[in-house]
Amino acid sequence: MSEQKSKDTGKQNAESPDFSRRSFLATAGTVGVVAAFDARDLKAETQPTDQTGTDDQPGMVSLILRINEKEYQLRIDPRTTLLDCLRETLALTGTKKGCDHGQCGACTVHVNGMRVNSCLSLALTHDGDEITTIEGLRTPGQLHPMQTAFIAQDAYQCGYCTSGQIMSAVALLKEPCGPNDADVKELMSGNICRCGAYSNIVAAIQQVRKA
Repeated sequence: MSEQKSKDTGKQNAESPDFSRRSFLATAGTVGVVAAFDARDLKAETQPTDQTGTDDQPGMVSLILRINEKEYQLRIDPRTTLLDCLRETLALTGTKKGCDHGQCGACTVHVNGMRVNSCLSLALTHDGDEITTIEGLRTPGQLHPMQTAFIAQDAYQCGYCTSGQIMSAVALLKEPCGPNDADVKELMSGNICRCGAYSNIVAAIQQVRKA
């Protein structure tokens, strides 16, 4: 009788939730480690030892971009937008990708002195053009007056649209624009600020215009 009771107790312990949970975790941990090693082995087997860059891929085209007074010789996919080329290829990430449909103005840059939505423009079409991004707006040790005015007027909140706003504002200085705030708002209507800092942005632009 005592021997039967001992067997029953052992059976209950083996089937208890605590025992099952420990067994499951131990088994799962072992399987996870094995799977991780298998994945790394598979990756090592499938990756070529001699990794060629995108320069050698078929269909790539050569071009020269002059950006912020520096010349870049590139080979890119002909479908690459100027925005993606700046951000992904050249790591000039000051130019922001917002809507990617030319509606928000966050990606505004200057091409030959004119403002352009870089998300709507293929990089290939700007071979040899003079391009200026927010990184090239300042001079060494000194901000552009528009950048200084944006700081003074608190013309930003989250800051995501700010580079595009500033690039458009600098271009506006060379464009026909009336003296009133309404005139400035009209010419800046292509740049959206979701935080709603429009009055401060206009104040910053007017500060530079009056100076």
